[in-house]
Formats: sequence, C-alpha cells, structure tokens
Amino acid sequence: MDRFIRALIQWQALDRPAPARSLTVREVRRRYAERAARWCEGHVPQPVATVANQLIHGRGGKFGVRTYRPVTDRNRLVTYLHGGGWTVGDVDTHDRVCRRIAASLGAVVVSVDYRRAPEHPYPGPLQDAIAAAEWAAGAFPERDHVIAGDSSGASLALGVAMHHRDLGGIPFAAQLLVYPPADPDLKSESIHTYGAGYLEDIDDLRWYYEQYMPDPERRSDPAIDLLGADHRGLPPTVVGTAEFDALHDEGVELANRLQTAGVEVQHIPAPGLVHGYLLMADIIPAAEAATRELLAAVERTLASVPML
Repeated sequence: MDRFIRALIQWQALDRPAPARSLTVREVRRRYAERAARWCEGHVPQPVATVANQLIHGRGGKFGVRTYRPVTDRNRLVTYLHGGGWTVGDVDTHDRVCRRIAASLGAVVVSVDYRRAPEHPYPGPLQDAIAAAEWAAGAFPERDHVIAGDSSGASLALGVAMHHRDLGGIPFAAQLLVYPPADPDLKSESIHTYGAGYLEDIDDLRWYYEQYMPDPERRSDPAIDLLGADHRGLPPTVVGTAEFDALHDEGVELANRLQTAGVEVQHIPAPGLVHGYLLMADIIPAAEAATRELLAAVERTLASVPML
C-alpha cells in the first residue's frame, strides 16, 4: 500500500468516523465535503480559462451544471458525473477533478450537480445525468464527447451511455468509468477483503444503495446492476480501479464483460491506492500519477477518433 495512503487511513482511524446510517443525510454530506476540502487545502487549483454555473431543465425540474473552458481548447467535451453514493458530493467536492480533466484533455467539462438521493431516488439522478449530457451536446456541438464519472457517478455515466445507445442518441466518443459500483449485491471478494479499514466501509456502501434504490427488488435494473446489463455497442471505455478498494473486483469484472461484449476497453489499475483517489491527487503523488494515467488512456482513445 502507498505510504501516504497508509498514513491517511491511520489518521482517519484516529478520528473514528461514525457509520453513515448513524448520521443524518445532511451530516454525511457535510463530512464528505469537509474531507474533500481537507485533501486539497493549500494547493493551487489547475488553471482553466473560465468557470460558469447555471441551472438547466431536466425531466423532474431544474438542477445545476458547472462548465469549465480549458485554456487550450482541443474541440472536446466531457460530461462529468461526480461520485458520492448518489447521495453526497457535488460540483464543489469534484472541482479539482474537473479542472484536471479540462486542462489535460483540452476539453470543455460540464460537471453535473444532479439531484441526489434520498430526496431524489432512482431514476432521478440518472434522468438528470441524461438531460445534462443532452444539454452539453447541444450547447457545445460537433465535439468529441466523453461521458465520465467516478464511483456512483461512473454508474450514472454508464447508464447515460446505455440510454443513448438504445435510443440512437449521442454518439459518445468514449466513456471514463473510475472505480464504478457494478454489483448492488456487494458479493465480490474485494468487498469483504477491503470493506472495512480502507476508507470505504461495506455498511456505508449498503446505506448508499438503500438511499438510491430503497426497493431491493428493483436493483436488478441494468442501470444499477451494471454486471447484468447488455454491454454491446457501447463506446470505447476506460475503466479505472484501485488495488485496495472494496469495489475493485466489480470494476475488473465490468471491464472484462465490456470487452467480451466487443467494447474497446482500457483497464487502468491503481496499485497501492484506495477508493476515491481522484480527490487525493493534490496530496498523494501516486494518486496524481494514477489520475494522469487515466486521462492518458482517454487521450489515446480520442486520438483514434476521426476528426469531426
């Protein structure tokens, strides 16, 4: 394990964080936001040309998007969906991530402040994600469009890609799925090996699913049970996993199933790292290096896309 990650785990253990289900949703959100802020405290954010916030209309009402324009624009577009168990996280917690993507890929990045569970359970966040991708494609046309997300945001990103595949909608040039939750049954070996003491607790994962999809009978929907979905015809995909992540095996299995279905896949492992490493790139060199590798894989995919 990376020595900085080990120190981070030891520091958090001393803090003795309470289980999510013992707190209010507001308290869990505040804790997540405070942790994300601590991990980038004192570090200068990646420069971009402009940042703009606005409200757009979805199927269930208005929600926010934050648009980043890169200093060097390479005619690319990324619709980004933040992680946080469909329940926590927002465009502020993932501001640094989106700045890195914009600068690295030369892309306009539309970060989606989708409405969250439990106030807006499934399919609410997914509907907002679909609407945001459609808005982005209309606002920034004729660009190589990447649908991307981390953790629960990766689940939403794949749901968006499947929706547009099925309806003949946006022809995404690529998708980026970073440590995706792919199996709501939480039965993989890594769930039990790394489901306690590695910053992501198995009971918290169960709690997130309960907020997003309260009815267990509906968790077989392909937009939630990603391993059971039809993966044929999806865009070239970069899947990122972390070695000491409870969701590691699900990400590996998803990458394998996508490849078996004929999808071009690049699996980028992150040795020594844990779930959430994208948010740690300012303070942990290995996390910064893994983030660079992910974006380099997306760059390779986009480099092979014919010019629009």
